[in-house]
Amino acid sequence: MNELLDAERVWFRLLRVNTRMNSVIADRLREIGLSVPQCDILTTLTEQEGMSQQDLARRLYVTKGNISGLVDRLVAATLVERRTIPGDRRSHAIFLTEAGRSIATEAIVVQKRFVEETFAKMAPDRLAEFEKLVIEVRDLVRAAANVREPPIGSNLPNKVRTSSSPRARMRSL
Repeated sequence: MNELLDAERVWFRLLRVNTRMNSVIADRLREIGLSVPQCDILTTLTEQEGMSQQDLARRLYVTKGNISGLVDRLVAATLVERRTIPGDRRSHAIFLTEAGRSIATEAIVVQKRFVEETFAKMAPDRLAEFEKLVIEVRDLVRAAANVREPPIGSNLPNKVRTSSSPRARMRSL
């Protein structure tokens, strides 16, 4: 079989598995009153409190505007609080409240339970190999993110693209 089609099929399966995992986790977190992004912030703060919103945004790969709205809602829910950073009138450090720490602990239990039901059931040697593959893919994605590509079709000025999208081809496999 064509190596590119094999790679596209694996890529598509990885996307689908990621979507399914996110959906399961989102459903379980919703049961304790959290969204996935709220959980991300709270659990990140269990590792390092006092981060600025900008640092949180960078750590979670979201925009500063997105993090601002999420933190606003967490403040309103009394799960986190903003504290002024000495010497910086514009930035605030984000800290967990006791209620925030409690629900973050619950969220971590939800995540650990999911890992026990899935990844922990893999044989240790297969899990280690899977981790190596995930790291390899992560590194390739990082490298691809730094590559500037011309717009699709720009190298084909007089030709019409007739191939279907990778997702359409994967559905037919």
